[in-house]
Amino acid sequence: MDQFNEYSTLKVIAIRNVENAFVNTNRLEQQWQALRFHSKPSFQDAMNEYANLISLFESAGIKLNHLGGSEALTLDSIYTRDALIISPKGIILCRMGRSGRQSEPEINSRMLGLKIHGEIVAPGTLEGGDFIWLDKHNAAVGLGPRTNQSGIDQLKALLGPKVELHVVPLPAPDHPDDVFHLMSMISPLDSDLALIYRPLMPSAFLKWLKTLGLKFVEVAESEFLDMACNVLAIGPRRIIMLDKLPLTCKRLEDAGCEMLLYKGDEISRKGEGGPTCLTRPLLREE
Repeated sequence: MDQFNEYSTLKVIAIRNVENAFVNTNRLEQQWQALRFHSKPSFQDAMNEYANLISLFESAGIKLNHLGGSEALTLDSIYTRDALIISPKGIILCRMGRSGRQSEPEINSRMLGLKIHGEIVAPGTLEGGDFIWLDKHNAAVGLGPRTNQSGIDQLKALLGPKVELHVVPLPAPDHPDDVFHLMSMISPLDSDLALIYRPLMPSAFLKWLKTLGLKFVEVAESEFLDMACNVLAIGPRRIIMLDKLPLTCKRLEDAGCEMLLYKGDEISRKGEGGPTCLTRPLLREE
């Protein structure tokens, strides 16, 4: 097994806590509406939720690489996946599709101090939530509101000819500033299993995944908007996911998955960022 996937045992992640992303109640008040959060998060409740999520990572033996704060960051910086991509030759700095987030890749990479393989430059845009590794030779990227064709072309050149990069057209969101990433409709769970929201999955993408030997657990229709598809595999069929998703949880359980649930009303649901968004996996077990 290689570490370039989304399901093998997670060893190290980068995260940014509530204090460094939300900062305080005043910062929340200033930014939540412009960033199209569903409502203003409660700072204290957000800290409590985040502490509980951290305890899940720690109990799983995952090393936490804490990212600091900066005046150049917004509330969205809590969603650390988007700024960077991990590749065999080093990290790739994304160029964010949301203009207010364009300082994040440089800030996060500097704080991590990891080897940089390359970066996406204008006019390209690319966000980490639009990219998934299936294995070291196969990856997928979403073409949509946050990731454009120029960004994909640059990513393909950086990954090199040994990686087949499957491009997935994404549906347009209801509002141009809203987010819909590839990982909004698929989360790999194991080498042969993925959680998907079938109504939005292009047939060509499903066909390609099947050629790689994947089978699917389907998100319950009534739970899709509650972010049931946004789950983080911390090991094969071992998953961290939001609470209050009983139908999808039962389907995952029937597929042999173990779920670790967290309450994310403030840190996840109000800003549309689940456990994959809140974490930038840096190292998985080979």
